[in-house]
Amino acid sequence: MIKSIVNLFKALNANVNPGEIAHAFSCGILLGLMPKDNLLWWLLFVFILFIRINKPMYVIMILIGATFSPVMDALFDTVGYSFLTIPAFSGLFGTLLEIPFVGFTKFNNSVVAGSFLCGIVLYVPLYFLGRLFVSLWRKHIAAAIRHSKLAKLISNLPVLSKIAGMVGGE
Repeated sequence: MIKSIVNLFKALNANVNPGEIAHAFSCGILLGLMPKDNLLWWLLFVFILFIRINKPMYVIMILIGATFSPVMDALFDTVGYSFLTIPAFSGLFGTLLEIPFVGFTKFNNSVVAGSFLCGIVLYVPLYFLGRLFVSLWRKHIAAAIRHSKLAKLISNLPVLSKIAGMVGGE
């Protein structure tokens, strides 16, 4: 886990395309909000691994999203139930459930459907928020951290100086 965090800070400070980091930010939150016990989550997880994104940011954002998802389950249940009970889609949902293995996606679970829909709606705003974060990190935050008293104290510790050098981009 520490290696992933170090790689993330390297990417934030390196010449990595901010779009890759921002997409990882958005994809990670999307999957972090969803329940993990269904085929839909695993299909999305594997599919996103084949996309060119920053993998450490992806994993960290899945963990952060998973931390906040239980608090938002009531919202996801409401959104999912509203979507799943739309009369125009009832025939489609019935047909999908008759297809082998589609039921394993648990798309008909209101929390799964609601979290997926909320993640899709949040994707674009989170992408721009991720790009803004990378821009602010590279211009202001990294330099402020590098010159702080805490960073100087950490750089004096032999074990942590290597990690601090990677995080600070030096």
